[in-house]
Amino acid sequence: MMNTKFDEYLEFPCAFTFKVMGVATDTLESEILEVVQRLAPGNYSPSSRLSTKGNYRSLTLSIRVTSKEHIEQLYQQLGAIDDVRHVL
Repeated sequence: MMNTKFDEYLEFPCAFTFKVMGVATDTLESEILEVVQRLAPGNYSPSSRLSTKGNYRSLTLSIRVTSKEHIEQLYQQLGAIDDVRHVL
């Protein structure tokens, strides 16, 4: 389990911005959205940027979270996607 201090700084529920970076595959965005929909169902339209060389893609999305544990669960499950390299 992660030992974060989100509960000391945030009032839940709230919007929390995640930036997910990974290998620029055709399925990266759908895999990320699949995890997000499972953990925090909603209507998401992430902003997406391709790296200069086109090898990596970053997706930024604001997710309504309900607790510190909810944020930690999202970090862990997004990070577990094969093509994901970083979750910020």
